[in-house]
Amino acid sequence: MTDASHRLTLLGRRSREEASRIAGILRKETVGGGLLLVGAVLALVWTNSPWSGSYESMRGYVVGPAALHLDLNLATWAADGLLAIFFFVAGLELKREFVAGDLRDPRRAAVPVAAAVGGVIVPAGLYLLIVVGGGGGGGSAKGWAIPTATDIAFALAVLAVIGRSLPSALRTFLLTLAVIDDVLAVIIIAVFYTTHLSLVPLLAALLPLAIFAVLVQRRVRSWWLLLPLAATAWTLVHASGIHATVAGVLLALAVPVVRSQRHGGPDPGPGLAEHLEHRFRPLSAGVAVPIFAFLSAGVTIGGLGGLGAALTDPVAVGVVAGLVLGKPIGILAATWLVARFTHADLDDDLTWVDMVGLSLLGGIGFTVSLLIGELAFGIGTERDGHVKIAVLAGSLATALLAGGLLRLRSRAYRRIHQAETVDHDGIPDVYRADPRRSPGD
Repeated sequence: MTDASHRLTLLGRRSREEASRIAGILRKETVGGGLLLVGAVLALVWTNSPWSGSYESMRGYVVGPAALHLDLNLATWAADGLLAIFFFVAGLELKREFVAGDLRDPRRAAVPVAAAVGGVIVPAGLYLLIVVGGGGGGGSAKGWAIPTATDIAFALAVLAVIGRSLPSALRTFLLTLAVIDDVLAVIIIAVFYTTHLSLVPLLAALLPLAIFAVLVQRRVRSWWLLLPLAATAWTLVHASGIHATVAGVLLALAVPVVRSQRHGGPDPGPGLAEHLEHRFRPLSAGVAVPIFAFLSAGVTIGGLGGLGAALTDPVAVGVVAGLVLGKPIGILAATWLVARFTHADLDDDLTWVDMVGLSLLGGIGFTVSLLIGELAFGIGTERDGHVKIAVLAGSLATALLAGGLLRLRSRAYRRIHQAETVDHDGIPDVYRADPRRSPGD
């Protein structure tokens, strides 16, 4: 091997190692949530600066082939295209949990499923009660689904930061609830926010979906086969009038979870769903969701007066009430009813105080709430701006409330753990196991 080829080999190896390291960082929940927050803050700062016009020009920049009816502006590409990646990863998580995870037991799965359903019904009802009673008018009832969604990235990031000593069952419950919540949101979008439906492209989408399903069932991992099929399915679903994020969930549900059998024994490698989730999570958390937040969260607040005017709109009041009150009440009520009147079980490691904190985390609605707001009231309208302010305010309020309560619970669990590890003579087991350390270390 020549010196030049050797240097190229080393350079390629270092590039792969660096890419792998960056991908590993992006898989961390705190990093994904942090990038989402950064994108939203940058959008808010830009739109409330003297250069706000350039932000709107950037959002409205059209790119894509007109022949395929994909000449879309950047804001639409983010909502329809990038979020399809987000929902693809969410669909993989959901299927893996139900097929091979802790939730394959129906009695255990029933509780978070019911909690997710309750977390959709109650905030939607509360929103409608407020906007109808408050005289929202102008089609304000169309936004009933805005406060029904839980943002996975934000909620898990908050839990990861403040809940290091909390039971692992709490994260599993929240993850399942949030994923089911988002899948329900996709169904709501497909059914209630589809303005026109073209059957020909919708039926045509079944062909690439079917071929994709056959290939993944045969454990084919070749991106040059799967990616064009996925893109074709997405394009046809988009052309049908149904929101294109639906394609992401359908593709995910086709991916097998259980490892293949070889030579009479199980394949030691990961299942295809786990493999694809591992590959696409950095793209979803590090690129798709932060860019969507950056292109969707920009709204001109206009100082305290503008903020007050926005939050007095019945639609904004309904959104805030749905997130701060409706989501926690719906999650808690459904959980209690299922645990009380059925054979379904709440995990033994969870207490009802923990569930209150978790239900508050469920009120962090950002990504999908912003998307539904745009679908309900149109991108860039005055009411869409009010919805964005309400989603940000409601999500921040629930994050602070949940963070405060779960931090107290985390401290309590930490004290319990420390007490359990102290031997009868008052010396913690960790020091007894390593005599070189002392309690003063």
